[in-house]
Amino acid sequence: MLVSPSHRLLEITDLCVNYDGIKALENINLYIEQGEVVTLIGANGAGKTTTLRAISRLINPRHGQISYNGRLITPLSAYKVVKLGLAHCPEGRRILTKQTVLDNLELGAYVRSDFAGIRRDMDDQLQLFPRLAERRHQLAGTLSGGEQQMLAIARALMSRPQLLLLDEPSLGLAPAIVREIFTIIRNLRETGVTILLVEQNANLALEISDRGYVLEGGRITLNGIASELLHDEAVKKAYLG
Repeated sequence: MLVSPSHRLLEITDLCVNYDGIKALENINLYIEQGEVVTLIGANGAGKTTTLRAISRLINPRHGQISYNGRLITPLSAYKVVKLGLAHCPEGRRILTKQTVLDNLELGAYVRSDFAGIRRDMDDQLQLFPRLAERRHQLAGTLSGGEQQMLAIARALMSRPQLLLLDEPSLGLAPAIVREIFTIIRNLRETGVTILLVEQNANLALEISDRGYVLEGGRITLNGIASELLHDEAVKKAYLG
C-alpha cells in the first residue's frame, strides 16, 4: 500500500510579535501537516491567541515568515488569507448578536460567490449542528453559550477552509457542552479539515490532537506527540492538574 507523503499545510519560521514594544512572541517555529489536529497549550498571556492572530493576518509580526500551502502569506491581508482557505474562529465567538443564525452563516461565506454552493453548505452546517437548525431564524444573541460557540464554528466553516484556527472553543461552557463541542471537533477532522487548536482544557485538547506545542512567555518550550505530552511530568504539573 502506497503512503501519501506528508504535506505541510502551515509553517511558521522565527515569528516575532511585539505589542507596544513588549515581546509577545519570540522566534516561534511550528508546522502543521495536512489532516492534523495540533494544539497550543500554555498559561494565560503565553502568546497562544497572538499566534493565531498573526497566522490569520489580524496582526503584523516584527520578524519571521508564515507559509500556508506553500505560499508566503506574511504580506497578505486577512481577507486574502481567508480566500486561500484559512479560517479563524476567535476567542469570545464574536457572532453578530442582532442578526439571525442564518445571517451569521451567510456572513461566513463573504469571500465566496458560488451562491448555489453557499446554500448547500448552509444546509450542511444545519445538519452538522441540529440545534442551529432548530433556531435558524432566531437572533444569535438569544442562543445559549454553547449554541453561540457552535454558530461561531459553523460560520468559520462556511468559507470552506482547509485550515481552521480554533481559539478557546470551550471557554465558559458547562462540562456537558464542552464534551459536545469536542465531539464536533473530532468529527470535523474526519471531514478533512486541518485544525490548530488553542484550548484552556489541555487534557481534552491533547486527547484529540496529533501533536502539541507548549508556549511559555512567548516562546515554544516543548513540542511533541500529543499522547507523549499528556504523560510528560512537567506538562502534567503545569497544565493538566
